[in-house]
Amino acid sequence: MAGRRAVPGDESDRDYLTTAQVAQRLGVKPETVYAYVSRGLLTSVRESRQRGSRFAAADVEELAGRTGGRRARPANGSIERIHTRVTLLADDRLYYRGRDVAELTGYRLESVAHWLWRGVDLAEVPPFEAPAGPADLVRRTMSLLPDTARLTDRIRMIVAAAGTADPLRFDLSEPAVVRAGEALLAMIADTLPPCPGAAPPTGPSLAARLWPKLTARAATPERIRLLNAALVLKADHDLAVSTLAARVAAGARADVYAVVSAGLGVFDGRHHGAAIGLAYRFLRDALGPAGGGPTGAVADRLRAGEHLPGLGHLLYAEHDPRADLLLGLLREHAEHDERVARVIRAVDALTREPAARAEVFPNADLALAALAHAMRMRPDAGEAVFAMARSIGWLAHAMEEYRQPGLRYRAIGVYTGTRPPSR
Repeated sequence: MAGRRAVPGDESDRDYLTTAQVAQRLGVKPETVYAYVSRGLLTSVRESRQRGSRFAAADVEELAGRTGGRRARPANGSIERIHTRVTLLADDRLYYRGRDVAELTGYRLESVAHWLWRGVDLAEVPPFEAPAGPADLVRRTMSLLPDTARLTDRIRMIVAAAGTADPLRFDLSEPAVVRAGEALLAMIADTLPPCPGAAPPTGPSLAARLWPKLTARAATPERIRLLNAALVLKADHDLAVSTLAARVAAGARADVYAVVSAGLGVFDGRHHGAAIGLAYRFLRDALGPAGGGPTGAVADRLRAGEHLPGLGHLLYAEHDPRADLLLGLLREHAEHDERVARVIRAVDALTREPAARAEVFPNADLALAALAHAMRMRPDAGEAVFAMARSIGWLAHAMEEYRQPGLRYRAIGVYTGTRPPSR
């Protein structure tokens, strides 16, 4: 949940607290305050006059009353008490099971998937394969969709159809979940329709098989490396809202396909996966004179009262490591590709715009949008990359949840409607 920007002068300083003050009042770490914001328990505001977020004192006191201030809350399904060994965000760094994601981009997605699922050594694993019968069923199902269907629409259909074809989907043991996860990822990569004019896949890896579904541009080893890195970087990101939905589904002992479907349902919201499309259009305007270039792209959105897509991030203070890594790889590619160089110049110009104020660093959404523009990918390619990659993380969290008592997330609502007459 993004914080809103305060109108200068509309509130007094004494009615607002800094992040550090909120953390002290609630007896939690600053990271937990950010988590409260992302989960809708607190709303942050920003002022152009100063860096950082502030919080209404009244809202903080209300939350303190509900949580008991410094007193620990009993475990009642509260999302801030989910213990996980999958992903850590700390000091503007991202780690999968203790390994820096910067290191993991050098491995194939298949190996990283097994690392997230099982914590096994990052060795080469055999190519993921989709069973022939279910794959044929999925392709027939795909043929029923209109040509205007987005890639993420098709991925949701693939997941649903694959589930109906798996009679053993209710086996929630770790080996069964891993097998189903491998088959599902292969199904997505293999059954999405190719772009017109695209050549067949150049290799057995998931990234190579997905490439012709995103763009007709030739698949070189360097370009496959870029796509593989993007998939690795988006595989998980702690308890994002879609991951929480997946864990709730797993807590109810939903099968693998239902868990991924739950994540995809939340993913499609404009504040989550669909934000990549906004970043794609923002960068498109920054690339062309028709959109006014970087200055015009920023000015148009500020004039409309909109936030700047792809810039800044709630959970990172100064930089998004995923964006840094992917844009760094693109910069290497830009040395011998003028189109990529043009995209990178536009990204750099956006981050230098004074109107961007505190939101000065690119996030992973903008980095994916840059990859899509640089490689002439479909406009919805970034969302598809995100959805396929994050399916790995959803399954990693589901496997954790399957080891916990079922139905942990039964929250109790605070009723505010009309009370029945007293007896």
